[in-house]
Amino acid sequence: MSDLVMSGAQAAGQFKIGGEIEVNRLGFGAMRITGPGAWGPPTDRAEAIRVLRRLSQLGVNFIDTAEAYGPAVSEELIAEALAPYDDLLIATKGGLTRQGPNQWAPLGRPAYLRRGVEASLQRLKLERIDLWQLHRIDPGTPRAEQFGVIADMLKEGLIRFAGLSEVNVEEIVAARKVFPVATVQNRYNLSDRSSEDVVAYCDANGIGFIPWHPLAAGELTATGTALDAIARKRRAAPSQIALAWMLKRSKVMLPIPGTSKVAHLEENVAAAEIELSDADYEALSG
Repeated sequence: MSDLVMSGAQAAGQFKIGGEIEVNRLGFGAMRITGPGAWGPPTDRAEAIRVLRRLSQLGVNFIDTAEAYGPAVSEELIAEALAPYDDLLIATKGGLTRQGPNQWAPLGRPAYLRRGVEASLQRLKLERIDLWQLHRIDPGTPRAEQFGVIADMLKEGLIRFAGLSEVNVEEIVAARKVFPVATVQNRYNLSDRSSEDVVAYCDANGIGFIPWHPLAAGELTATGTALDAIARKRRAAPSQIALAWMLKRSKVMLPIPGTSKVAHLEENVAAAEIELSDADYEALSG
């Protein structure tokens, strides 16, 4: 294997989670290694294991998962394929319950969040979770209680750093009064930039921004767009150009494209080596 392939994700640049844990900025989202609708085991379990074991060979050292993926399935597969995690940051999330495929309901009672962290520790075969994120703020539980138990778990050493998911700037500011917010994970891609103010806030405050659903299928398959033209010019897949755009958008941006196929994983990671010109970046940003 060539050095170029081995260092693929390194070409995206690096970011230090919490100012301490350095990761390559192009990571991997582990929801798609579960079954349809993020429910149950994967259709092709052997291929899912191959995907996970290919990550480090491609320089990917940041994996994002959640107790709700499966549920539990994603964490269990990661542990089976990769534990112990030499030079890998395994981030997970808690606070969502599952009722079936594509069904998600927040539950942020402190006791439930704590039990979730303890269960994730067991499934991932870890003594401490280096990055744990609140999957959603539960509107049915006072957010101060949710933030408080996160602060407690940080102090107790169950988790090293903590983050939030699907939040606005006001919620980040409120959380930071209770515990240090290391990352924010919101939906963000070329066709959905509703979190631009959150990206700007994270950029200004050194908080890692993890865009989930970074590859919006409808936008990427459209012809006659600036994305289509640039992809053709660069002889790249539109998805690769979309990832390159996100990496150029901000130095705190940590895209986590997910897949259940090794070939697709390799294509995604190759995007790290695409450097967009300022003109192409502006054309996509317009």
